Amino acid sequence: MTFSNGDAQQPLVLIIHEVDDYEKWKAVFDDAAAIRREAGEIAYQLLAYDTDTRQVVHFSQWTSLEAARAFFESPRLVEIRRVAGVRAPEFRYLNLIEARTL
Repeated sequence: MTFSNGDAQQPLVLIIHEVDDYEKWKAVFDDAAAIRREAGEIAYQLLAYDTDTRQVVHFSQWTSLEAARAFFESPRLVEIRRVAGVRAPEFRYLNLIEARTL
């Protein structure tokens, strides 16, 4: 994900969750790309803990935090997470206040 220098208040979401099976989760994640885009997701990165690859971090840029909250808290997404084998997702809704390349 590329951040522009000085793009203050850029809406971002950080999600940390454990998945039962990464490949199964990734297939569901990929299948949901269109609905994420329609809901306002602009870009994303996926990361995994170096000590436990079932701990997945989804870091994404959104059109607004309101759109992100509405999407992630919707009954539809609760069901998608259940089917994907997601355990105890932790959501952080963030505003980028500064990004620089050194």
